[in-house]
Amino acid sequence: MLPELIDSHCHLDVADFAEDREAVLSRARDAGVRHIVVPAIERETWGELQNICRDSPMLHPAYGLHPMFLDRHRDDDLSALDARLMAGDAIAIGECGLDHFVEEIADPAGRDRQQQLFEAQLELARKHDLPVIIHARRAVEDVIHSLRRLNGLRGVVHSYPGSLEQAKQLQKLDFLLGFGGPVTYPRARRLREMVATIPADQLLLESDAPDQPDVDWRGQRNEPARLTTVLAVIAKLRDCEATELAEQTTANARRLFNLPD
Repeated sequence: MLPELIDSHCHLDVADFAEDREAVLSRARDAGVRHIVVPAIERETWGELQNICRDSPMLHPAYGLHPMFLDRHRDDDLSALDARLMAGDAIAIGECGLDHFVEEIADPAGRDRQQQLFEAQLELARKHDLPVIIHARRAVEDVIHSLRRLNGLRGVVHSYPGSLEQAKQLQKLDFLLGFGGPVTYPRARRLREMVATIPADQLLLESDAPDQPDVDWRGQRNEPARLTTVLAVIAKLRDCEATELAEQTTANARRLFNLPD
């Protein structure tokens, strides 16, 4: 029997999956994936995301405002997000966070706007008692500072890009770390050392599909079924059985997102 897996981050609502979403879900089930967390990136997509998740018990929506899409976010999006969360179907807020890599939004004005949006969403997470799904590209330290200012939160830093010391700080703040396709690349030595070292109860598996395919799937559209490859690589790096790692990461995801058995 295949180990039960949870994909903690997959953009299954995007156009890349419009033509064969059901086939993608079928392959995921065949690979042992039982739950998929689907984070939003902008207000425009929330309605469609809700509909897609409503049609499948495997899919669970998170609503948020991604930092890379500042030009699409409007002044009233935060109040709309608050109202959306009142509906009660969201299992998290996200994808939100900070991105100091993309030049167009990494200037001082862009950083200020990102920070405002991020911390406003953290406030909503506290208000609605929901975990947050955080994007933190070249911004892990600033994310940690925000989480310390607005304490009492929980969540995951997806596609974790930080250091081991930052990982320890995030664990103290009750934050898990998501790992996916990038860890399967042999040249990603720092990342592979990281995933081999952090505590097992801080680990989540993710596809980030359609992006970040594993080394054996490079150049192709990623999908949740590829999570088995990520599992196998991380288990080898940690010198443990894949079934043991699957059980632990699944329990971690269930605990964080309050997912059903």
